[in-house]
Amino acid sequence: MVTELSCCLTPLVVITYNPRQLKLKTTMLKQLQELKLKALQELESIRDFKQLESWRIQYLGKKSSLTTMLRRLASLPLAERKTAGARANQVKADLEDSLRQKEQALREVQLATHVKAETIDITLPGRPAPTGRLHPITQTLNEICDIFAAMGFQVVEGPDVEWDYYNFEALNIPEEHPARDTMSTCWVETDSGERPMLLRTHTTSVSARTIERTTPPIRVVAPGKVYRYEASDATHVPMFHQVDGQVVDKGITMADLKGTLYEFARRFFGEERPVRFRCDYFPFVEPGVEMAIGCLVCDGQGCRLCGHSGWIEILGAGMTHPRVLQLGGIDPEIYSGFAFGIGIERLPMLRYGIDDIRLFYGSDLRFLRQF
Repeated sequence: MVTELSCCLTPLVVITYNPRQLKLKTTMLKQLQELKLKALQELESIRDFKQLESWRIQYLGKKSSLTTMLRRLASLPLAERKTAGARANQVKADLEDSLRQKEQALREVQLATHVKAETIDITLPGRPAPTGRLHPITQTLNEICDIFAAMGFQVVEGPDVEWDYYNFEALNIPEEHPARDTMSTCWVETDSGERPMLLRTHTTSVSARTIERTTPPIRVVAPGKVYRYEASDATHVPMFHQVDGQVVDKGITMADLKGTLYEFARRFFGEERPVRFRCDYFPFVEPGVEMAIGCLVCDGQGCRLCGHSGWIEILGAGMTHPRVLQLGGIDPEIYSGFAFGIGIERLPMLRYGIDDIRLFYGSDLRFLRQF
């Protein structure tokens, strides 16, 4: 007996692979792995943010190799596309995570370096703060004023732009006087009809004002700038400084003048410095003298600085002319006085051996810091 058997068979679905597509998938997975390893190796050697940005553009930018691979996924079958796509996205996520970690590490290193640079070592000595100092001319002016203040003089000041009367006429220098030719004057334009004005040529103009406005006894020094219309050279500048002194009282004699200036020279140049007086002419004093000290370079032996005489003139002085007292409203029959004028720049030049007066006004800090 033949028995017939029947069975139900399930249809078999056969999936066939295109060898070219299979090879493309394998190659892509291999390239992704190699790309990841190479990128992580390069990331490890990066030491600054500039290199890190270049790395990001190379491996995660719009034109990077990883982006190109992601675009090639469309050429794979659906099943392989999912596998390769998942792998590519995982590589991208790993690289982005590594990028964030590296960026954080670089920031920590940068912060640590910054903190270390600003750390204060309290055991180190303090850094000296730069300090300003007075100009050598100002120092000399202050020293001279202090010397005369200690001898009972009062310090007074007057205007730089002065009337012709106080600069010349009140000092016995009328308009036709030849002494005006020795002072190259800077005149100031004024409205027609007004008295002529000028930049004062000496601080003796302040003494003229003081005599006019003060009742004797008078004992003042007047420091300040004076102006001459002349070219600059090693010994001349158009603006320099003077200290003018004036004493008016009953019974003042030449002995008082010499005693005062001897004491000044002793205090400024030293007790051993010799002093000499010789006759000279100034319109506002009678008699007039010049005061010289022994040369500081050769000690009186003679050198180029002192013209081989051993002496250097430092100031002019004399007994106040009776006409000056009279113009100031003081009776010369009752009162007498003496006056002196010191060119300030000459004193530090002699003391420190400076051979060019222009150095004081050149603003060269290498020179000025020496004082």
